[in-house]
Amino acid sequence: MTALAALEALRPLGLEDLNAAAELQTRVDRKYILPRTALPAVLAQLPAGTEVLEVGGERLLRYASRYFDTPALDSFLGAAHGRRRRFKVRTRTYVDSGGSFLEVKTRGGRSTTVKERVPVAVDEVHAGLDDAAVGYAAAMLSDAGIPGTEPIAQRLEPVLTTGYRRATLLVPGDGEQEDASRGTIDVDLRWRDLHAPAGRGILTLPDTVIVETKSGCRAGALDRALWRCGHRPATVSKYGTGLAALRPGLPHNKWHRTLVRHFRALKGNA
Repeated sequence: MTALAALEALRPLGLEDLNAAAELQTRVDRKYILPRTALPAVLAQLPAGTEVLEVGGERLLRYASRYFDTPALDSFLGAAHGRRRRFKVRTRTYVDSGGSFLEVKTRGGRSTTVKERVPVAVDEVHAGLDDAAVGYAAAMLSDAGIPGTEPIAQRLEPVLTTGYRRATLLVPGDGEQEDASRGTIDVDLRWRDLHAPAGRGILTLPDTVIVETKSGCRAGALDRALWRCGHRPATVSKYGTGLAALRPGLPHNKWHRTLVRHFRALKGNA
């Protein structure tokens, strides 16, 4: 069975129902990298009643993101060096379901990620941030305790874009100790370094998927399904790992194993 066929076997879910069932904007994320061919075996391990988001008859929806950083790469270096207070600023466009948002993700204590977002116009997605977006980013970074938020927000510029197709799962809990949890499956991944010369700085990962689980402090049913199939969490960030793969001179010890195992084939495209 192919990955697409395995997704088609799940029950469809609408966007409103998905958001109502498991918003989980404050959460613990775990990421896994596995061959695309291994995905059907994982999905077969999920509990009955697992649903997949469907919009306009599509279950693999197109996403496009643009990451912003300072010229000194404060966001990248915060992740690369594992700083306790770090951040990520991006615009995300939901190509099939509609809408573009400015998202500010911050990392706090106990490995929890907090994501805040506001709608933005499409032209902002393809350019820099306007004054309102800069002010919003500065406020969110300040609330998270990021030092020097105002000058950081003022210097943010587009650095990297990513594109992929995503399936979003709603996995039921046991009704007692475990709540419903969400998971995402990203395929057809690609990156582009916006500072690279024309025709260069493009990476693709066609035969690999990134699975991300989103739950409370306890691992969810999707995590356990991945573990039973022999997959363990990986250290990967679409922004951090992607930029490190495209710019080998950057600090990358945090993602070294991931780069060697999964991104080695991309070097010829950089």
